[in-house]
Amino acid sequence: MKENKLKKMKDISTSLAGVKLRNPTILASGILGITTASLIRIANSGAGAITTKSIGPVKREGYVNPVIVEVPCGMLNAVGLACPSLDDSLGGLKDTLRKADVPVIASLYGRTVKEFGEMAEKISEVKPDFLEANISCPNIENEFGKPFGTEPETSARVTEGIKNSTKLPLIVKLTPNVSDIKEIAKAVESAGADAISAINSYGPGMVINIETAIPVLSNKVGGLSGPAIKPIAVRCVYEIHETVEIPIIGIGGIQTGRDAIEMLMAGAAAVGIGTGIMKRDIKIFSEICEEIRNFMNSEGYSKLNELIGKAH
Repeated sequence: MKENKLKKMKDISTSLAGVKLRNPTILASGILGITTASLIRIANSGAGAITTKSIGPVKREGYVNPVIVEVPCGMLNAVGLACPSLDDSLGGLKDTLRKADVPVIASLYGRTVKEFGEMAEKISEVKPDFLEANISCPNIENEFGKPFGTEPETSARVTEGIKNSTKLPLIVKLTPNVSDIKEIAKAVESAGADAISAINSYGPGMVINIETAIPVLSNKVGGLSGPAIKPIAVRCVYEIHETVEIPIIGIGGIQTGRDAIEMLMAGAAAVGIGTGIMKRDIKIFSEICEEIRNFMNSEGYSKLNELIGKAH
């Protein structure tokens, strides 16, 4: 009995850009990451790191309800990148950093390439463990009317601007809504990114209420997340792993330890969990860690690193 318990407590720590995580599970941005209290609840529930909701330069109301609709294999959402004022966001981030016992990733966005750099500089003064550049949100567009992360050149410019404004490790979050995600990944790595998170939601998609004959979401369309996009996310992580040397956070449809292991084997060093919380509550983080340990015991893996990139 004692021997089995020791086996289950196998070390599943990992690292991103020199920062150690006690386990590979990370709260993805935008899911329960709105207040300090919710972030600390996730940290205390067993997550290896927590990501804030994206912090912007000005207060943003977002779209009116309904902004989320459940679909058979996940959900569509169009929140509209709602966020409080920058001062309020930084105050909340300071509070989170004082109370968290795990690394904190501060997600950020800007409305221009220059503003991404300015945001990075301001947030860096608070000293989170990482910055995450949200260049993949459809609500923020570049001068050509497209999300920043849809073109290698613009993605690289944003990355370079942020790296020139901070000494903190930078994670760049990529969108799957591109013809070749490998090109974007290589561009941000060359521009100085320390890690990549992939992927953001897929789409846009739409759900229509057939009784009212109108789209359910107030924005009509929204990004698809959840189990439906997991095969796309796994493919993206697999391709990125074969293209870059920097670590990857795999995000998209992870609900079980097996899902997490699949993403690790595709090449992720850690996994982001978002929609899965809706199905398994915040205990999902500790439960996935236990499921990873059980798999490692049954299959003869001695450390987490042996799983990373195994499918290659």
